Amino acid sequence: MAGLLVAASATAQPTAPPPAAPAPAAATPPLAPNDYSDHANWLCWPGRNDACQSDLTTTVVKADGSTTVQKFVADPNAPIDCFYVYPTVSAEPGVISDMKVEAAETNVVVQQAERLTAKCRLYAPMYRQVTLTALRGFITGQLTMAAAAAAHADTGPKDVRDAWNYYLQHENHGRGVVLVGHSQGSGVLTGLIKTEIDGKPAQAQLISAILMGTPLVVPAGKDVGGDFQSVPLCHAADQLGCVIAYSSFRDDSPPPDNSRFGRPRNGAAGMEAACVNPANLTGGSGETKNYFSTRASLVAGQMQSFQWLKGKTIDTPYVSLPGLTTAACVHTGVFHYLAIHVNADPASPRTSTIPGDVVIMGAIQKDWGLHLIDANLFMGNLVDIVGAESKAWKAKNP
Repeated sequence: MAGLLVAASATAQPTAPPPAAPAPAAATPPLAPNDYSDHANWLCWPGRNDACQSDLTTTVVKADGSTTVQKFVADPNAPIDCFYVYPTVSAEPGVISDMKVEAAETNVVVQQAERLTAKCRLYAPMYRQVTLTALRGFITGQLTMAAAAAAHADTGPKDVRDAWNYYLQHENHGRGVVLVGHSQGSGVLTGLIKTEIDGKPAQAQLISAILMGTPLVVPAGKDVGGDFQSVPLCHAADQLGCVIAYSSFRDDSPPPDNSRFGRPRNGAAGMEAACVNPANLTGGSGETKNYFSTRASLVAGQMQSFQWLKGKTIDTPYVSLPGLTTAACVHTGVFHYLAIHVNADPASPRTSTIPGDVVIMGAIQKDWGLHLIDANLFMGNLVDIVGAESKAWKAKNP
């Protein structure tokens, strides 16, 4: 179930009580397949003026308070592709979302994937996902896990499979591709890799899979096995055909016993959740190259009130805080996760904390960790990795 999950608030301040979730309707019969030859069924499509043509201008704030403005330039002729599946963001009233592009989908793809267009062409299908309404219903007991799972099996995974097959048949043309997902999106991509890629001909096109905010299962201490039989964990930026998977928690707030992230589903014996640190693929600690939205959290909540720099308003859509956050994979009991350390400096005019906690009725939900900013924390690292992978792919496939 963890692959379906994302929370409804990412603000750093206490939030108002969430609206009561209406009882979701029972799962409907399987829906007709989507036509992915219709580009209206894609959130992002290369060369089109859509969500992935948004302004990514960033204010870089150093520890001494000095700032520079960083412009973003996409590469329309990037030699590889990225295929992105977004997390649970739909606030529609039913169990399953429709195919209409809303602000929620636009907001999340801009934060989690658009910056990758500096290194790859980006394809992002719309899909009929399990909604935030269903998630609230599950949490409050109005919807059973069985009902959510049944609805999910008949929609999201099939939609993404159909989009993937359309992309392979009509757009790929032998190019390498990076799969990118978060939360529900990562869960769907895990299933896609299992059924359509792992040990199949399409594996030859797999540059890497970046599966954020999901408990990808591997045998303890091993790189392959568990969820995937022939797709290992990544250990180098130029390694091809591998997977990066992780879930983020503050280092001073490790996952509690009830956390959905950082441990294998169903407590499988001899297994653990994969933890690959994008800030240091070889192991150990590394600096995260963060990019935070100054305007909206992952699920469209407003972020303008967060004070990134004392006495100054950041007016660019994004802010980057070099040196503020570092990450390392940690084992704590049954959990294996990315521990995020904030290098706080109270004497600095720059913020000494970061947003990203899930807050409900003023209380931080520690079981979620920093799930909402799994991508924001490492976006610069991921761009660098995809760039290195692109060079390795071109060298191998001239």
